[in-house]
Amino acid sequence: MLVQVAPLRTLITAIFVEAGCPDDEAERIAYFLSKANLTGHDSHGVIRVPRYVEWLGTGRVRAGQHVETLVDTPAITLLDGKHGFGQTVGPEACRIGIDKALANGVAVVALRNAGHLGRIGDFAESAVEAGLVSIHFVNVHSSLLVAPFGGADRRTSTNPIAIGVPTSDGKPFILDFATSMVAEGKVLVARQGGKPVPGDALISPEGRMTNDPDVLYGPGPDPGSPDPTKGPGAMRTFGEHKGSGLSLACDLLAGALGGSGANCGEVGLFHNGMLSIYLDPKMFGGEQQLRDEAQRYVDYMRSSRPADPAAPVMVPGDKERKLEAERTRDGIPLPDHTWNAILGAARSAGLSDTRIDELLGKAA
Repeated sequence: MLVQVAPLRTLITAIFVEAGCPDDEAERIAYFLSKANLTGHDSHGVIRVPRYVEWLGTGRVRAGQHVETLVDTPAITLLDGKHGFGQTVGPEACRIGIDKALANGVAVVALRNAGHLGRIGDFAESAVEAGLVSIHFVNVHSSLLVAPFGGADRRTSTNPIAIGVPTSDGKPFILDFATSMVAEGKVLVARQGGKPVPGDALISPEGRMTNDPDVLYGPGPDPGSPDPTKGPGAMRTFGEHKGSGLSLACDLLAGALGGSGANCGEVGLFHNGMLSIYLDPKMFGGEQQLRDEAQRYVDYMRSSRPADPAAPVMVPGDKERKLEAERTRDGIPLPDHTWNAILGAARSAGLSDTRIDELLGKAA
């Protein structure tokens, strides 16, 4: 089914207000989750609503929290997210990094104990809008989902990386990827009837490559949002030893250095850590110089003769912009299972069917 973004955001906002979030936080959650869907990152979109509502109820994430500054120097800031929603503490950390980089040329911000941060490319986009280059490393403590290269059991998590570079045409380079072959949410999408993941994205306890979501979640069906900790197998990193090395680097930088803790087998309260580096190109010869050279470069890459004539070469960020335009116009595609799970989360938060219909604009 196709759902227009405006009523979807209205419903998601109401769900989180009813679940105990302040109005502005609920609006941020709805905005960032739906934006992930608009840009094609369905794994980090509204499919997360049932899980977030469940986490609120169990204390895995806490409403109404803001970052606490633990260390503050002109170039370095260490922040505690206090297990608040990533859609609140993540943008707060990003704003601090942007402001410091604009004032001092460079900033390093470490955020620990954050709730699920969502699509990390949002932070790279915010930095680019301010004229900055940024690099973001994220780890997911107490979320053991991914096997290291050569292994068959869970030792780390999906550990995403994002990089943003401004260009002169307003279409920046935005690289955003999980170091697992696919994000956990993409396995969740497949579990709920969406696009299957590649045939070697998961690994069974016996070391067999597979794309069966049961390996990650255990056998279905699922009454609500399936738990990725329940399955017997693991996810795999992309790029064999290279992707595995990047995944481990995220745990070491965002976890060990940033203070969220690297995944060493202990399982406690789930949280994200993020180490972000912000660079002002004015300190490296000029912002326009970077924009022009970056533009020349990405245009050169786009001009490559396509292997498939029907599929022009894209650079990171192009696909998201294309999908955002299409989905803003046509609506966000949601599998029936995902939509029904969102409605179930709305009811569990306390919204009546009549109120849900009103929020979606269906009231008589």
